[in-house]
Amino acid sequence: MALIGFAGLVVVAFLIFYDGGARYLNAPRIHGLKDYGEVVYPLVIASCFPAVLLRQTNVTVRVFGKVGGGRLNAWLETFAALVVLAFFAILAWQFVNLTGKYADAGRTTRTIGIALAPWWWITTAIMAICVPVQFYVFVSWLRAALSNSPADHEGLSQAEIDTLGGAS
Repeated sequence: MALIGFAGLVVVAFLIFYDGGARYLNAPRIHGLKDYGEVVYPLVIASCFPAVLLRQTNVTVRVFGKVGGGRLNAWLETFAALVVLAFFAILAWQFVNLTGKYADAGRTTRTIGIALAPWWWITTAIMAICVPVQFYVFVSWLRAALSNSPADHEGLSQAEIDTLGGAS
């Protein structure tokens, strides 16, 4: 999913590169370039979240867990995973509300009139996928905390990630 998002980002980067060069070469420019960005950027950003959550590469401070040892670390990671789960559940709900408003209002981009609701429904679906992904991470940490896993446990193993189909 993240690869598809980054492919979209590369396409937009090439469009921006062309448009910038066309400005100085008096060549035809891309009409409504900002509109494409308004559609693509939310998709690109959202498509990275499931992989980030699954691999647990988000910004994390683990000082207390490292100092307190394996069991304390596992419980702190479990609590953090629960907080992140709650955050993404609320965030996904807010995306549903926002996208519903876009659909009800028939909102489009300013220049060329691309309907925003279909693209935001895709973005909302990606954000909704984050909730079960983070729930899986939470359960993984809870299982580690209850089984008194070693201090070097950092969440999901590569094998566990691979069994999910290498989601990234």
